[in-house]
Amino acid sequence: MEFPVELPVDILDKARHLHVEAADIDEQFVRGSGAGGQKINKTNSCVWLKHLPTGVEVKCQDFREREVNRKRAYKLLVLKIEMKVLGKKSEIAQKLFKIRKQKKRRTRKAKERMMEGKSRRGELKANRKRVL
Repeated sequence: MEFPVELPVDILDKARHLHVEAADIDEQFVRGSGAGGQKINKTNSCVWLKHLPTGVEVKCQDFREREVNRKRAYKLLVLKIEMKVLGKKSEIAQKLFKIRKQKKRRTRKAKERMMEGKSRRGELKANRKRVL
């Protein structure tokens, strides 16, 4: 299971655990799109990968160099396959759930602070009223 690029050990372990073989990956270099002008329209620095057994596709054009994009694409492909196979148990899904949970907690606290401020303002207004 030799990948054409050098990947971090943790990504290689995930690939081994998920039975991702280099032979099952279709790799193409395509022309990029977006900002960059004439240079981006002439060079094939964008990397497109497809894992044939699962049908997961990845396209990476984050950097100017093809090799750097290639490494990033393989890493993203393994992570996407993990997300598809393991679902909620995958590392990325757990991180996203944790962030969502933290943000939800923050908004509840913010709402409590807002309501506290409104009640203080209401008390101030009530104290301004004339007493007959």
